[in-house]
Parts: sequence; C-alpha cells; structure tokens
Amino acid sequence: MLAKSPALRKELLRIAEMVPASSRVLDVGCGAGELIEHLTRAKGADARGIELSQAGVNACVAKGLSVIQGDADTDLAEYPAQSFDFAILSQTIQATHRPRDVLDQLLRIGRRVIVSFPNFGFWKVRLKLALTGRMPRTGALDYAWHETPNIHLCTIADFVALTQETGARVERALAVEESGEVRELSAPGYWDNLTAEGAIFLLTRRAS
Repeated sequence: MLAKSPALRKELLRIAEMVPASSRVLDVGCGAGELIEHLTRAKGADARGIELSQAGVNACVAKGLSVIQGDADTDLAEYPAQSFDFAILSQTIQATHRPRDVLDQLLRIGRRVIVSFPNFGFWKVRLKLALTGRMPRTGALDYAWHETPNIHLCTIADFVALTQETGARVERALAVEESGEVRELSAPGYWDNLTAEGAIFLLTRRAS
C-alpha cells in the first residue's frame, strides 16, 4: 500500500479512512481529484468523480482519473440505485441548489454516504456577524458575500435535522476543528454546533 499523500488535508484523510480497500466510490464535486487519487493509490478503490468546473475536470483527466463534468443538482438521477459502495460529497452540499434532493440521490446510489460541510454555527461566525453586522469570513468560509459559491449554508444542527427528514441514519459524526484536527461526535449537540468549524457525517439509508 502506498503512503498517504502529504498534500491531502486532514479532513479528506479522515474521509478516506472511512472507506475500506477496493470499494467502489463516487466523489461528487471532486475538484481537482485529490481524494479520488488517494483512494485509488492507497486503497485500491474503483474511484470515480463528477465535477461541475471544467478546470477541475481537466486537472483530474490530466492525472488519469475517471471524472466527468456534471452537476450534482441535475445529474445524479442518471446513476443506478446502489451502484456505489460510497457516495461522497465533500464541502459541496452548501453550494447545491437543492440540498435535500441531492442528499436523497446520494442515499439512493450509495450504500453509504459521506458528507462534509462548513458549520455556519461556529462561534467565530456567530461573533463576527453579531459584532459587525456583515457576512463573516473564516478559514472555512473565505469568500466575500457577493463572490461565494455557498448558497445554502447550514449548521450542524440543521444538517442533523435534514438527515432525519430524508430518512438517513447517522453511523458516525466527526467535528472538524479550526486547526484541521478531527474529533468524534458521539451525539452532536449545542456545544459541537458552537465549537466545530466543520463536520463530517457517515450516513446510510434508514431501513423502511
């Protein structure tokens, strides 16, 4: 097994740790393909991607990765049910137009789903908004309001509520600290919603 890529950020390494070797993986909003490349090399995964930006697709193809251009809001319906062991949506759900529909599609096509996102309930976000009256900028949300791709920001509490609405079962939840370190969330609550800069959730569809 090849060593972990030093360029992979800690959040993506923790996502990769959740994926067993030789899994079939779809990374939605895969960017330049860092996670796909790592899973392919280090885990022997059959990892594929879908990416909206042409620049991201070009970067992936240049690395020899199996990535197509597509939109999470409209193109996930084309994938057969249960066609992947893992469907991954990293730092992307807040940039989709219909987050609930996207999560529904992920739960349909993946036996397990991993979602990560910036937490708008983070204390620095709350404080900056309260003190300045303007949209805050943090390391995880480093955009001016008029340039941001994030159109549906949420808190950890909001996402937990969404999992309940979509019939998802939380198998594992992690808090992403401002430093990039990651810790377990045994029962996401008020304190985690306040102190975590982001979160990672491992989900399955709740049995009907």
